[in-house]
Amino acid sequence: MQSLRQSLRSGSFSHFRTFTTSNKLELIQKWRSERGLPLNPNANGLLTDGPDYTFSDGRLTPYGEGQKKRILKQQQIKENIIELSGEIDFAVDRHKQILEAEENKKKEILSKKLKPKGMALLKSKS
Repeated sequence: MQSLRQSLRSGSFSHFRTFTTSNKLELIQKWRSERGLPLNPNANGLLTDGPDYTFSDGRLTPYGEGQKKRILKQQQIKENIIELSGEIDFAVDRHKQILEAEENKKKEILSKKLKPKGMALLKSKS
């Protein structure tokens, strides 16, 4: 205790041992990602995705809370995919229309240019 008080007064802590700790979760997640496993082992699997119980007569069992959440999340993702793919289709069609409009404008400008008259016109037709 005396040496601790002296160290505190003098500001010298050289003879005290220091140590560091690492987060266990970080190590576990690194280990799981190196082996291609999901970071959360309880996120999916037979025990989480399957029903909690079954009826012996074959009736369907109601969904569990986790299953309901996953189903709703997947439906939301599906709706987002459909909406975004519709926006992509619209953008592709609009770009195609813009290109066609530019080409039509060029053709119109070329058609309004001066045309040959007289003998040059007759020769160009034949």
